[in-house]
Amino acid sequence: MAKITKADIIDTIYEKSEMERKDIHSMLDFFLEEIKNALVSDKIIELRGFGTFEVKKRKGRIKARNPKTGESLTVDPHGVVFFRAGRDLKNDVYKLKPGNE
Repeated sequence: MAKITKADIIDTIYEKSEMERKDIHSMLDFFLEEIKNALVSDKIIELRGFGTFEVKKRKGRIKARNPKTGESLTVDPHGVVFFRAGRDLKNDVYKLKPGNE
């Protein structure tokens, strides 16, 4: 499976548009920062056709174990980012066949 970086996304948008790379980079940074700020503010982000980002709360635990060291520790309550794919994305991904890498 290939990995796509932010630089790859900027290059792809640059090839398909008449915008400058630095402007694309700034817009992408602003977009990602807005998503981050909304999640930190406990808001739900819905991008129709793509999916929904939200923060789910996890309970803390008194008894937990570090799998690497075996050490017992406690885990405080915390938030976890959760993504739920939208219908269009789900349908497009569902059509992928094994070995499409």
